[in-house]
Amino acid sequence: MTTRRAIRLLIAVLLVAAGISSQRILDRAETPIIPEADIASIPDGYVLVTEVVDGDTIAIVDPNDPDQEFKVRYIGVDTPETVHPTKPIQCFGQEASDFNKSLVQGQSVRLERDISDTDQYGRLLRYVYLRGGTFVNLELVRQGYATLSTYPPDVAHTAEFQMAQQEARDAGRGLWSACR
Repeated sequence: MTTRRAIRLLIAVLLVAAGISSQRILDRAETPIIPEADIASIPDGYVLVTEVVDGDTIAIVDPNDPDQEFKVRYIGVDTPETVHPTKPIQCFGQEASDFNKSLVQGQSVRLERDISDTDQYGRLLRYVYLRGGTFVNLELVRQGYATLSTYPPDVAHTAEFQMAQQEARDAGRGLWSACR
């Protein structure tokens, strides 16, 4: 029995014990995160972006396990905050989040690991690529929605990010002209 099923069974037992009908809740819990038809359209080696959390974080599901969702933090870049629990929305944060959403929301993406697997919050650390080959992390920097933010040992694309950031800054793209 999977952990998810065991939890559903426990909830059902508790609801029945409390005199609450569990069928409606269990029916909803059995609904997969993504429909079967969408799963079939995802190529091998790709995952589906189910949510854009902010400019540098997404939620994904693996077509091989569509009931489990993972958060993914883009490696090597940082965007202004929009959902940080202790910080206000920062300059160009909403624009960065919206741009990220326009790139990846509902898209099949390929994830590439560097050295580290997860960060301190349990998010997967990955480079993200669209099916057409667009390197999402780099595109965010190139267009001025993100800045270089390197945390060794995950440094495989640092030189690319540095060049893209300098070009965006010199051209005054995105946050480089909108924020002080």
